[in-house]
Amino acid sequence: MNVVALRAQSILTMEPGVPPATTIVLEGDRIVAVGPATLTERWPGAEVIDLGARTVAPGLIDAHNHLSVAALHPLWTDASGVSSSEALRDRFRATRQSTEDVNGWVRAFGWDDGKVLLARGDLDEIEPDRPAIVVHFSLHQCVVNSAALEELGISSSTPDPAGGGIARDSAGRPSGGLLERAWSEAHARSLAGYTEPDRWGELIERRCRTLLQEGVTALHDAACSPAAEAVYASLAAQGRLPIGVVANPHPAALLSELDPARLDGPPTGEGSEQFRIGPVKLFADGGAQPGVVGHLGGEPVQLGMTFGPIHHQIEAAADRGFGVAVHVMGNAMMDEVLDAFGRVADRAPMLRIEHATLASTEHIERMASQGVVAVVQPGFVPLLGALVEGYELDEATWMPFRSLLDAGVTLAGSSDDPCDVNWQPLTAAVRGVSRMLPSGRLLGPDQTVGYADWLHAYTRGSAIAGGQSNERGVLRPGTRADLVVLDGSLDADEPPRVAQTWIGGRVVYDAAAPAETSGARSTSSTDNPSTA
Repeated sequence: MNVVALRAQSILTMEPGVPPATTIVLEGDRIVAVGPATLTERWPGAEVIDLGARTVAPGLIDAHNHLSVAALHPLWTDASGVSSSEALRDRFRATRQSTEDVNGWVRAFGWDDGKVLLARGDLDEIEPDRPAIVVHFSLHQCVVNSAALEELGISSSTPDPAGGGIARDSAGRPSGGLLERAWSEAHARSLAGYTEPDRWGELIERRCRTLLQEGVTALHDAACSPAAEAVYASLAAQGRLPIGVVANPHPAALLSELDPARLDGPPTGEGSEQFRIGPVKLFADGGAQPGVVGHLGGEPVQLGMTFGPIHHQIEAAADRGFGVAVHVMGNAMMDEVLDAFGRVADRAPMLRIEHATLASTEHIERMASQGVVAVVQPGFVPLLGALVEGYELDEATWMPFRSLLDAGVTLAGSSDDPCDVNWQPLTAAVRGVSRMLPSGRLLGPDQTVGYADWLHAYTRGSAIAGGQSNERGVLRPGTRADLVVLDGSLDADEPPRVAQTWIGGRVVYDAAAPAETSGARSTSSTDNPSTA
């Protein structure tokens, strides 16, 4: 079996208490040794690649990504940055020829209600005949036209669904806005036909190649439908899944309650290194952007809509061998979630809180004592921080990254892609260090976390969140040879760049190589490749 030794200025193992090394030895798809330059003497026939002043770290792991949704976006109109209904109309017209009409629905994604407010009438002018849906970048709300409302059976007499909202005009007629669970039902309906397995699999492969360019070698699909699970499993079985995926099972309609039938399926931990079942995904509340942020003076803060008691879902999942990952953005639902976690800690293989955007000192201490992993998104700092700029929070902290870390809570780094333009880990980490808002002010500067700590969050922290700390996220003998080679210092002012991405002991992305050579061993970006 081929043996390769990489030499670099610094090799970050992400092992607690282990200083950086200078040499790492790979045999096949495994790491066999990490240490000083003299390691190569034990493998006299090894191919030695000198990476010079570069840094080697474990491959980056995005612990909260919506790959199965993001992969579909090339099929739809891009609404990001649109600041008027006229601009949206122009986007639809420009992409009409290149976007496929799969099921009669017209779709766009990336709308920001902070730039333009849209209603049913705006979409009726753009698309009067076919159902049209414009999805908010948060994946927690949308706007639809009259044809879509008719298709969905929504009228003036339709009540708001539990945990959802239907926007209405002064006469009580639906005005096109759908929030939370009302949105998720429209979203699921509009996806019909787009998720044909063969095409969906090809789109997932394509999106994975983009992720490899950013050093991402694995991710967790944070709300993986049964159909998406099947596509991932098929890709993995065919050797066509470019990165490792942990699936967080969730119904086809986002924000829905857990389907009890899924608890009869493969539990947390089942699968392979390439595709494994993770904790089930549950929602305790909604999204910050479409929700009302209120009671910022010591009262619980509700972000989006709370979805009612959740403890029964947590306990049902744990009883069947599943870990649990709960979306909690405000602090109104924190106590109920942590109470339920306390009741299942002895049998749930994994406990995670996704986002943890607002938490008190007591909440953080409880998370630490229960071994709860906080899956956070540093790239969200500019957007979510602007929501509360100028407010005082008496009993909780907004995006309390430093407090979580200091309390001993494991931080897992993630993007929530496609919900954030700063999804790239090395870019998002800069936001987590600076905590700079668009206004130039800092969001709680006492909560900053260093760049090296963010690298830890995107490697070992995310591996812990996926129950894979013995497989990836660290550089130690026996773990997968998934690596990222970085150019530049680990400095938020001048962040490093991805020079190479390795998976299973092979270069799958080389920034200095022609695109067509991606996936083959290359040393074109190394300084002094040599063979000993």
